[in-house]
Amino acid sequence: MTDIILCTLNARYFHSSLGLRYLYANLGDLQSRARIREFIINQRPIEIAEQLLVDNPKIIGLGVYIWNIEQSRELIAILRRVRPDLIIIVGGPEVSYEQTTLPFYDEVDHIVSGQGDLAFASLCKRLLDGEAVEEKIVQPAPFKLSDLAFPYPCYTDEDIRNRFIYVEASRGCPFKCEFCLSALDKTAWPFELEQFLSHMETLYQRGARHFKFIDRTFNLKVASSLKIMEFFLERINHGLFLHFELIPDHLPDQLKSMIQQFPPRTLQFEIGIQSFNPAVQERISRRQDDDKAEANIRFLREQTHAHLHTDLIMGLPGEDVASIARSFDRLIELNPHEIQVGILKRLRGAPIIRHIDEYQLRFNPAPPYNILSTRDIDFATMQRLSRFARYWDMFGNSGRFNRTRSLLLDEAPFDRFLQLSDWLYATTGQTHKIALPRLFRLIYQGASELFELDEQQLYDAMYADYTTCGMKGEPEFDTNLQKSARQTGLSTRQARHH
Repeated sequence: MTDIILCTLNARYFHSSLGLRYLYANLGDLQSRARIREFIINQRPIEIAEQLLVDNPKIIGLGVYIWNIEQSRELIAILRRVRPDLIIIVGGPEVSYEQTTLPFYDEVDHIVSGQGDLAFASLCKRLLDGEAVEEKIVQPAPFKLSDLAFPYPCYTDEDIRNRFIYVEASRGCPFKCEFCLSALDKTAWPFELEQFLSHMETLYQRGARHFKFIDRTFNLKVASSLKIMEFFLERINHGLFLHFELIPDHLPDQLKSMIQQFPPRTLQFEIGIQSFNPAVQERISRRQDDDKAEANIRFLREQTHAHLHTDLIMGLPGEDVASIARSFDRLIELNPHEIQVGILKRLRGAPIIRHIDEYQLRFNPAPPYNILSTRDIDFATMQRLSRFARYWDMFGNSGRFNRTRSLLLDEAPFDRFLQLSDWLYATTGQTHKIALPRLFRLIYQGASELFELDEQQLYDAMYADYTTCGMKGEPEFDTNLQKSARQTGLSTRQARHH
């Protein structure tokens, strides 16, 4: 009998919901009456509703996030009309604050605000016992992490084979960056380390090799970080991959030494820079020693095998395009493997809203609530920056243009790529669904038209990138002259005079 279904809509199939597994693990006696169902956001809500109702559940608990709120709204509307008696409970970051403004506020029975690991089980027990629960918004009582059952046994063999395994050695964050919901946390709390590592050992023995730590501050307590990394270093083998979120200005020598011991393709660090502008950092309550952060990124890039994914945010209060350009250029000089250029989003409950009036922050009313304009960046410019971010993901973060990148960016990376971004949009009108062969041709054409580059040098760099990334056939940017030169082993300049 399935009385309770825990479900959510993930962004991709290979993602998995750690939150659902926490809820399921802590259901106690109700666990035998529950099951987890995960879907993805490109499935039709009407088909998801059909699958959910096959088991004729009494309660559906739905995890709502910024990436699935629109699909969740449609799903809730269908469920409410088909099964008016169904008890619908929602939880997750997207419904934990400002609940009365939710588009489905009137259609759900209960909203669990914040950490519902234990509160959801208590609510379900009351409901299944026939109690009339009056409170619509459920505020969980404080609890200790030691009160929780670990969720890791709830990963199935299919999850281990096909999905990312999300884990957390700690919860919460001591920092107060105002664009982030973690700013509302008082501190970070660690799970009991030996118990946590025991569960990691079980997952490892079951075949798990891809562990994504969701700790907001993995290297906050270095002693624990060292023990966790030592645990995995002792089990290093082909296929092991670890993802950690790293505080960029806190990397003591012991941790550096440990990181250096990991072989290639085993470590990835997500490093939030957001902005190198001290005034902006202070304005959003972000504490960061930029010089230390820069030195640590340089060390990681030059003296370790770790893959570095760094983050910048465009649209922060009081930051103009020139300041964004300086941060971008500074990161380019450090040469991380990826620079994720994000657009500021208004997360429900995040303290960034205190700057709305003074800095004229205007956010999209629809998900993902991205910034539309600020006092310092008008709407048209913000649109240009959004396209810059999208094209940069295709070009700078894809790993397909490694030789072309430095040639194209030269001494003014932000300004030159913004020019190319404007050209790409003017030429194609697209920021998505550009096939890779066509993208190579467009980059070649745009770079040739916009910048004074040596024709042969540009061609050689792009042809090397084209072949390195496994493209088959002749590149679309191959001119007859270049084909002839390559086929005869002559340079383009020589071919002109042959």
